[in-house]
Amino acid sequence: MRRFLGLGPKHVSRLDQFLVRAISRQPQGNHDDFFRRLSAAATKGKLWFGIAGMMATVPGKPRRAALHGLLALGVASGVTNLIFKKALPRSRPLPEHLPIFRFVHPQPISSSMPSGHSASAVAFAAGVTFVSPVLGLTLAPLAAGVAYSRVHTGAHWPSDVVFGSALGAGAALLTRTWWPAKPPEPKPRRTPAAAPAIADGEGLGIAVNVLGGSYSPETGELLQVVFPKAYIHKIAEGEDVAAEINAVATRPGIVALGVWGGDGTVGTAAAAAVEHSLPLLVLPGGTLNHFARDLGTSSIEDAIDAVTNGRAALVDFGHVALERGLPDMPEPMVLSMLNTASVGVYPNLVRRRERLQPALGKPLAGLLASLRTFAANSPTTLTVDGVRHKLWILYMGRGRYYPSDHAPLRRPVLDDGVFDVRMITADEPFARARLLWAVVTGTVAASRVTHLTEATTVTVEAVGQPLVLAVDGEPKPGVRKAQFTVKNRELRVYSPLPVED
Repeated sequence: MRRFLGLGPKHVSRLDQFLVRAISRQPQGNHDDFFRRLSAAATKGKLWFGIAGMMATVPGKPRRAALHGLLALGVASGVTNLIFKKALPRSRPLPEHLPIFRFVHPQPISSSMPSGHSASAVAFAAGVTFVSPVLGLTLAPLAAGVAYSRVHTGAHWPSDVVFGSALGAGAALLTRTWWPAKPPEPKPRRTPAAAPAIADGEGLGIAVNVLGGSYSPETGELLQVVFPKAYIHKIAEGEDVAAEINAVATRPGIVALGVWGGDGTVGTAAAAAVEHSLPLLVLPGGTLNHFARDLGTSSIEDAIDAVTNGRAALVDFGHVALERGLPDMPEPMVLSMLNTASVGVYPNLVRRRERLQPALGKPLAGLLASLRTFAANSPTTLTVDGVRHKLWILYMGRGRYYPSDHAPLRRPVLDDGVFDVRMITADEPFARARLLWAVVTGTVAASRVTHLTEATTVTVEAVGQPLVLAVDGEPKPGVRKAQFTVKNRELRVYSPLPVED
């Protein structure tokens, strides 16, 4: 390490002294005070912590960029101060090397080689750049100014700054593998499907689950006003939802099937729509309405617009065959899956996240919910496609969800023909510690405990006690085996979002 950039120590020393003499000949001016203040602001990372704090107030890329920048800064600072400053002792410039009005006072007492200010500045700016190039380029002149200020004020030799900057860039590159660039999220698109335009409800049969999360007596009145010629059937408590929906679908004159209820009810209606070759109209009547949201049907007005104009799309749905392991439960059971299925602690994580989200926002709520869930719960043992695993989460999305971590939120495409399979396992050594570290640093997708794959069929089997399998938010206990198959573009559904030909 006594050589630097291929030069011997004497060559480096001569070059340093030459550059410092050139700087010392600059006339005195306001720039001296500027660089002195800038150098002081960056001491112990104060400048970068302040900028990161401001960036963190903006959700999304700015917040992730701030966290990545601080992670890179921490690595650079630790390597510089704990390793290289001890391994490479070097005297700092003396007062005779620079004018006294420019010389920093008091002079730092640690080794001059390398510059910790420069390492931290470059690490933070580069770390931010890997997440947000625009923000990183904005910070680049400031980082360069901090690095130069260490020479301008006599705190370091130029070679100290160059070496420290290289360490900062290396730290940012290292942490980039911990925080991989996220794949671009495609714009929402739909594949067009033929469906009748229905303006007054004639030929439309609507099954209404009165136990749905947002049902009230006014709901039935509203539907009757909007669709005066529709057949509207209320499914009362205790009735067989699947049988009642099938009765609506097979009623003479029905050309489209509508459903009001939560995702479980919508899934049952989707199966009936496919079986009877009817387009499906989803009226958002549940608590969360995940499928309706992904369709673009966030309100009843959106649904009316789609069915009135006959705008429909082809989408996939999942076919789930269950083998039950308890004597009081029928087997086999067949379910439709429109959104997600999961085994393990995923439902607990989602409940905690949704409880915290109104007060804290999605990112922080997800972080705290994950830490609490993974710290307190134990893994489940099962086999996935014949391979045995201990895992905290087996998550399956019907279609690719984004982002690619343990808390997916969005699904822009509904007919990609795949299951998005995500496992967070406890098979690896120190798995819980690895997982908690990945949650804190935002690197779950890149962690060794995370396994991301895509498939068109998946088989899950219990090891020991039967599993509790959640499908579209509905828990199914006593499951010994579950076989998942994608039914590609077999469902026609009204969607207000524009379609692509």
